[in-house]
Amino acid sequence: MKIGCPTEIKPQEFRVGMTPDAAHEAVNHGHQALVQKGAGLGAGFTDEDYIAAGAAIIDTAEEIFATADMIVKVKEPQAVERKMLREGQLLFTYLHLAPDPAQTHDLLASGCTAIAYETVTDRNGGLPLLAPMSEVAGRLAPQVGAWTLQKANGGRGILMGGVPGVAPARVVVIGGGVVGTHAARIAAGMGADVTILDRSLARLKYLDDVFGRDFKNQYSTAAATAELVRAADMVIGAVLIPGAEAPKLVSRAMLSEMKPGAALVDVAIDQGGCFETSRATTHADPIYEVDGIMHYCVANMPGAVARTSTQALGNATLPFMLNLANKGWRKACEDDPHLLDGLNVHAGKLTYYAVGKALGLDVISPGLALKS
Repeated sequence: MKIGCPTEIKPQEFRVGMTPDAAHEAVNHGHQALVQKGAGLGAGFTDEDYIAAGAAIIDTAEEIFATADMIVKVKEPQAVERKMLREGQLLFTYLHLAPDPAQTHDLLASGCTAIAYETVTDRNGGLPLLAPMSEVAGRLAPQVGAWTLQKANGGRGILMGGVPGVAPARVVVIGGGVVGTHAARIAAGMGADVTILDRSLARLKYLDDVFGRDFKNQYSTAAATAELVRAADMVIGAVLIPGAEAPKLVSRAMLSEMKPGAALVDVAIDQGGCFETSRATTHADPIYEVDGIMHYCVANMPGAVARTSTQALGNATLPFMLNLANKGWRKACEDDPHLLDGLNVHAGKLTYYAVGKALGLDVISPGLALKS
């Protein structure tokens, strides 16, 4: 199979969909790895690294899309890339379709088969291809939130850990999954007063057993959320409903009750955001203000640490990429129901229920798509 890896063109996206190690593995399995010239530079990988791994360097994205049987990326294909997809081509990348009707309609029109990293599952009910980036984003969230809190950036001028005689920042993390757990750990490590909210009692018990007094936890109700948000210096939104649009848990009305200059960090922005006032931003212009509250809503946070993120993502995606290449997508998905969970689009049909529900589109079952 010809596996193509184009340069990411989303603004300030420095990751790359295939590492040299992954290219080497693909070549060793008898496949061709086609990497666009300069695709890995943002993550610290040179064209020479890919050549040494056995990959072919291709000058343009147009040639990659025209030649490859499978396209491997990091971020969702941009409008110009979607026009280059063709019927029968396999796309393997993050998609986040629920809040993105334009992308969804373009993928359906292309006739391609699209498998989304973020909805591939594992036997434990986890999301193994989303988890590495969730870990990175969670660990980054307090770091970028602390920067947003600085007075020069419009924030309250609060130091996360305080100093002797001065209280630390109060941080509220909404969601106790992978993102929320890593965010709470780092914020607590910075010395902040941290509370994590979740609606799963089993998850709260786990957090209490594992982390003890490192940070507090509380059952998430609307009243509890409102009370904690009012008192917070920073709120980190870390809620995920796999494949679906994120619920709006902090309304615009609640902003008027928050401390002026408080920071909202929306890690769920890829799925539409969990704050009513969230809108996607970039690393070039990451923050904005609404009603005196500072918002950090960068849609590709892990791209800021591109080398770490690329290596972590590559470690997770490599086995799935090889299975898809070795067996073809149908056989790979027949053999692995967890990979089949990643199927979002096939031959002009939507195959993921949560996306169809969010966008009001008809959906067929992934199993039916396998037989079509």
